[in-house]
Amino acid sequence: MTGFGSGLIAVPLLAHFLPLQFVVPLVLVLDFSASIALGGKTRKHINWNELKPLLPFGATGVILGVTLLIHMPREPLLIGLGIFVLIFGVRNLLNIHGEATISRWWAIPTGLTGGTVGALFGTGGPPYIIYLSHRLKDKAELRATFSGLFTLEGGLRVIAFLATGLLLQSGMLTAILAALPVMALGLYLGHRAHLGISSPQILKLIGVLLIGSSASLIWKALA
Repeated sequence: MTGFGSGLIAVPLLAHFLPLQFVVPLVLVLDFSASIALGGKTRKHINWNELKPLLPFGATGVILGVTLLIHMPREPLLIGLGIFVLIFGVRNLLNIHGEATISRWWAIPTGLTGGTVGALFGTGGPPYIIYLSHRLKDKAELRATFSGLFTLEGGLRVIAFLATGLLLQSGMLTAILAALPVMALGLYLGHRAHLGISSPQILKLIGVLLIGSSASLIWKALA
């Protein structure tokens, strides 16, 4: 429905039932597959000049995020994920969005934050989309550029998760194969829903869902 943010919903919900170290690589493969499936239609609209400053800092963030994911204990990970998701849930619900164009220097903290959070929680999209939405005003260009960014940065995360063994865990391949047809159904339903629902309604709906899932996740970590 939105073109981004699927990890914000899927990861905290799945983290109630599975270890975060299993959930994050699983959702990455699903998101990466969806991005490749949809990316070919929008490639001609990608603004490569906006991607160039983001990628090196995003790659640095990926390395940091994977390291934290492997070594941090469970409770701080869940609380950190819950707080991160809660912030963006409130942002969506209240429709807090700026319009001013920002400096390209913001690519440095954006890349580091997006790469780190993406590898650590599987939810690195919001920092990137906030930055790009303040740099690109054409909706088709914005969506295509974000999709291209996720394909490249997501590929780096796939390599990092393979190198560290996170994608080679027992049961991972079975989970991916079982989830792929469900993901395909979600893409179809999301596209159909996108045609019949307004952007403000989507933002509020997702905001409510994010706030609920993040609150329950924090409660689970503290209980």
